[in-house]
Amino acid sequence: MVAGFAALADPIRLDILGRLADGEERCVCELLRDSGVAANLLSYHLGVLRRAGLITAHKRGRWVDYRLVPEALERLAAVVPGVGGRGCGG
Repeated sequence: MVAGFAALADPIRLDILGRLADGEERCVCELLRDSGVAANLLSYHLGVLRRAGLITAHKRGRWVDYRLVPEALERLAAVVPGVGGRGCGG
């Protein structure tokens, strides 16, 4: 669980998760094109997210597709009060 929170501590990784939030797979080429960061830096951040269990990767030829792991964000939301619309008034 701590690794998941640590993975969320960087704006680049938050941006990647935001772009995967619709549950669709994204090719690394698409993530790279839209990221504004160098390929090696994107690769590093994707690795952090994978090791934290927040995204999965599926190799397709020479490309890799990434997808958000819905259960992972649900687990994080369960331990953070107020996340997911469950605030004090909810």
